[in-house]
Amino acid sequence: MPFLGKDWRSPGWTWTKTEHGWKRIVLCGEDLEDNNREMDLKELCSDNKENLYVGDVCELATTKRKKDFYNNNTKSQFVFRDKWIYVQKGSTKERHGYCTLGEALNRLDFSSAIQDLRRFNYVAKLFQLIARSQLTSLSGAAQKNYFNILEKIVRKVLEDHYNPRLVKELLQDLSTTLNSLTVHVGRCVLVGNVNIWLCRLETIVKWQQQLNNLQIPKQMCNGMSFSDLPLHMQNKILYKLSDAYDIINLGQATPTLHILSENRTLWKKLCHFHFSDKQFCRNLVLTKSDNVDWKLMYFTLQKHYPMKEQYGDTLHFCKHCSILFWQDCGHPCTANNPDSCLMPISPQHFIDLFKF
Repeated sequence: MPFLGKDWRSPGWTWTKTEHGWKRIVLCGEDLEDNNREMDLKELCSDNKENLYVGDVCELATTKRKKDFYNNNTKSQFVFRDKWIYVQKGSTKERHGYCTLGEALNRLDFSSAIQDLRRFNYVAKLFQLIARSQLTSLSGAAQKNYFNILEKIVRKVLEDHYNPRLVKELLQDLSTTLNSLTVHVGRCVLVGNVNIWLCRLETIVKWQQQLNNLQIPKQMCNGMSFSDLPLHMQNKILYKLSDAYDIINLGQATPTLHILSENRTLWKKLCHFHFSDKQFCRNLVLTKSDNVDWKLMYFTLQKHYPMKEQYGDTLHFCKHCSILFWQDCGHPCTANNPDSCLMPISPQHFIDLFKF
């Protein structure tokens, strides 16, 4: 049940029904204790009318001091209990306004999603697309949340050594965009002080250096290793990989894996997985013996066409409720068959949902 708060720009307070009546849900950061209070408001705001105005001023000053303290020290934005968001593109009788990309970034709990390996690549790819074209469309709070989550992504890669190549590409695209905005386009398109953005650029450079110097330690295992598996099982594992760079890197481990990674049938299957037959006909690559070089064909097609994306878990969109959510968190759906209304959302589709 929404009620308007003090700030008319905010979506309002959130209330819940209890045995004693309606009670307001307090978000994270609203109850911060300020230990630097210099005056006791109860003494100032007494029955004495002369102190009434002083008490109001002190209350406003204390509220502002709490807000500044929270904004300067917090590492995350508001904590929302609901992990879904209603995607609204126009005004109706019931709802006015629209949903922005920044609101979705704050509401969908990407900070916890990166801790799940099924969602890590999905979130990293989404952040890469935002860095390329949508960074200036984010609000100041959303940009702050974006860089806080990005810091957690880099920290996870440094600690767990998980997919550093994808995060390197993300940081490179982000660095290119920020350099273009601060030098060529102009600083007026950036929200906030320019010194903040210069500090963020320095932080990105530091992250890039840390990832470039990342050394993955060799794991000591006394049991069976990948090389001890039979050849047909190693070959079957290679056929399950959908990323060409993973196949190439795995082929550099041992001479046997190098032979398996150069198999023409493997690269042919990879080409058919990512590209269509029409695309083959337009970019046919033949060897001297008139045979198709499938490995070269793959990298040629990669330059002209987008590849099929695969993720362990993605955001889902309910076509009945127009709600975007993580599937394991659920959402309040009123459809008779909710599963039939669900649609997985790719990172690019997520960006397109908030283009007006």
